[in-house]
Amino acid sequence: MANSRFSHAIAEGDGISVIVAVDDPDSARAAEEQRAEALVVSSDPTAVRSATSLPILWRAAVSLEQASASADAVMLVFDTLEEDDGRLETLHGRALELGLDCAVEVRNEEELEQALDRIDPEIFLLSPLEAEGDETALEVVLDLLAAVPAGKLAIADLPLTTRDEVAELERAGMDAVIVQQRDVSLLAGGPPPEV
Repeated sequence: MANSRFSHAIAEGDGISVIVAVDDPDSARAAEEQRAEALVVSSDPTAVRSATSLPILWRAAVSLEQASASADAVMLVFDTLEEDDGRLETLHGRALELGLDCAVEVRNEEELEQALDRIDPEIFLLSPLEAEGDETALEVVLDLLAAVPAGKLAIADLPLTTRDEVAELERAGMDAVIVQQRDVSLLAGGPPPEV
């Protein structure tokens, strides 16, 4: 179904793309009106699909066949697939066969390097879950971004994203950021900047 709509949406254009976390058709419509470029859904995206033309990243453990019916991309969490038993490779290959984009969530540089060695994904979702000591979530994500090879897409997954954080991510070269629905208008709500 998909044909790389998700990766295309976050790769095209100037600046950082806003991906909005939604859970129902109304929030999907609102995100689209507020100029989101893609959506991330943790529950069944079937109802959301009918409410929006935006590409959908399905962030749940589901069969890839089920995902391909209503989503454009799936997320694989490296932490749950780090054993070298072939599951990561199989799931990644199958997702691509089904026409789904595949974002691989990594939480530290070691996971990122292992994912590159094993499947060389096109899209990384950078998660700050392993912030240590006085390191902020933003610092963790920026450190991870520095390890993402050129030509790959990087998505920041930060709690409570502010306009300043988004600007810092954009300056660092981040392709996209996941935000909560309530934060979209603050980040993407104005008219496009004059060029």
